[in-house]
Amino acid sequence: MKFEVSSSELLKHLNIAAGAIGSNPVIPVMEDFLFDIVNNKLTITTTNLETTIITTMEVLSEQDGRIAIPAKMLLETLKALPEQPITFTIDDETNGITILSSFGKYKLAGDSPEDFPTPPSDEDTESLTLKAKKVLKGITNTIFATSNDDIRLAMTGVLFQIDFNKINIVATDAHKLVKYTVANLKTDIAASLIIPKKGLMLVKNSLTEDEDVHIGFNKTNVFFTMGKTRIACRLIDAKYPDYNAVIPVDNPNEVLINRKDFLNSLKRTAIYANKSTYQIVLNLAEGSMTVSAQDLDFSNEATEQLSCEFNAEPMTIGFNGKFLLEILSVLESDEVKLLLSTPTRAGLIVPAQEDADEVLVMLLMPVMTTQTY
Repeated sequence: MKFEVSSSELLKHLNIAAGAIGSNPVIPVMEDFLFDIVNNKLTITTTNLETTIITTMEVLSEQDGRIAIPAKMLLETLKALPEQPITFTIDDETNGITILSSFGKYKLAGDSPEDFPTPPSDEDTESLTLKAKKVLKGITNTIFATSNDDIRLAMTGVLFQIDFNKINIVATDAHKLVKYTVANLKTDIAASLIIPKKGLMLVKNSLTEDEDVHIGFNKTNVFFTMGKTRIACRLIDAKYPDYNAVIPVDNPNEVLINRKDFLNSLKRTAIYANKSTYQIVLNLAEGSMTVSAQDLDFSNEATEQLSCEFNAEPMTIGFNGKFLLEILSVLESDEVKLLLSTPTRAGLIVPAQEDADEVLVMLLMPVMTTQTY
């Protein structure tokens, strides 16, 4: 088998596919890129058995064929080459590979393509299409809120809950919770999928905002197709907690504040917070918010005052500053609203401005304010 390809174009596709190559695979061939050429179209496949990436590109080929090529050596070679056409020649009997560039010749040993795991089947799938902008926003706004505790398996992933004309994308670690809803879908599907965050990070890194994302799924896998790339993820087989039960409905105390001002204030005051609790205290009064932190063990203390819109009775509420910083860093709106009820109930943080077809809610559990500021 012999084919010619642009070095930079090939490297671009290999960088996408490399995301599914594990560091210590159970099968040595899983450290490879599987190349499959049919009618001048090269299909590149990688897998770690949990996630599979398939991407395609055009090449000039004299014949069809398949070969498994060691990923690390091929990537390093292409990264060291400037843009130019390069030629691959494959010995079908020995799986030996010769790469010819304008600088010289490089030989490496390939592996039998027959040893490469079969990609997951997309039979019996249901599907829907979303704008990449919505998928990107859904992943970005939820993935940070997932749990790292494997005992709570469902919470290590992100819930995609399709409910006919809308989809809820949800993540929680029991301290914080994010629910992102996109409405006006044209689908007759009602289903819930829990998708591993590692797979979603690969999807996020492969997206461009000006395309559509086709999402297909069956009982075991979900398939994201965007442009010439498909990413298949094995679903998490678990029951997701009833997240709606913890989202407070009656929140009479509303704060409107500039997000960047609030974020920057937290960055400064959090330096002085106790490193085990990261407690930040918000004292709310008409037209102002006082942001405070202290660490009594080291006599550290910080206090700042910010302007805001708040017309309810004065109240004091504490939050984990690290979690609050994460939330405000992910949000994009110029202003945010804090929707509060009492100091012992969860607070909601929402963007003050958002598109008509979407709703984003971020929930954060309070911490007890035992210190005096």
